Amino acid sequence: MTVLDAQPTPGRAFRAILWRDVFVTGKEFWVFLAQVALQPLFMLFVFAKVLNAGGYVSDDYAHLLLPGIVALTAFLTALQTVSFPLIMEFSFTKEIEDRLLAPLPTYLVAVEKLLLAVLRALAAAVVMFPVGALVLGSAPWHSDGVWLLVVSLILGSWVGAGIGLALGTMVPPSKISVIFAVILTPLMFTGATQYPWQSLDSMRWFQVVTALNPLTYLSEAVRAAVVPDVPHMPPWLCIVVLLGSGALFTAIGIRGFMRRAIN
Repeated sequence: MTVLDAQPTPGRAFRAILWRDVFVTGKEFWVFLAQVALQPLFMLFVFAKVLNAGGYVSDDYAHLLLPGIVALTAFLTALQTVSFPLIMEFSFTKEIEDRLLAPLPTYLVAVEKLLLAVLRALAAAVVMFPVGALVLGSAPWHSDGVWLLVVSLILGSWVGAGIGLALGTMVPPSKISVIFAVILTPLMFTGATQYPWQSLDSMRWFQVVTALNPLTYLSEAVRAAVVPDVPHMPPWLCIVVLLGSGALFTAIGIRGFMRRAIN
């Protein structure tokens, strides 16, 4: 092996950083599991079990709710995987400086964070199906919709990661609690996670608001894949919107990352 061969390439450095982050996630798997599963578990339990036991929702509502909770879990896991650590790394810990010294283009440091967020989000989504089956007694499944489920979760996780990257490069540490309270709550409740989008026909203004939320298209796509009998948006429309949203927020996020990295 020559000296030139021994020098790290951008691809090798990228894989090394990604593997390190994946290894850390695996090492702290139970902490990760608690972070991603606790809130959805209680949402499923209260909305689908407690309210059903009181006669406030029907038995079918549980199967309508679970796909939305899976979508919400993937989306928020990806968003938070990028945003919170990035804000800390650019301000207090300065850990980002070590990554920027790696022998790879600066934008690939941001891409690695996006990819890690997608992987963590997919793992969280997979976990939610057995968790949902445990809480509800069964989980809806439709084998013909597997391809749509996988594609939509990948794209939806990408969108969440892109939004997280954009927020992580724009939000100052002093405003983190306020900004995320203002952003996360509307995202969660206008994303069609607890209801099908078409059920809002009688509330046209709110239907328009939910149509502006990328999470809506992930929820509708997952619902179309898992419970196709429930009215939903056309899957092709969901895929197109998720693709466009992912590209838009990734571009905004990488631009902000490059600006912060240079400064």
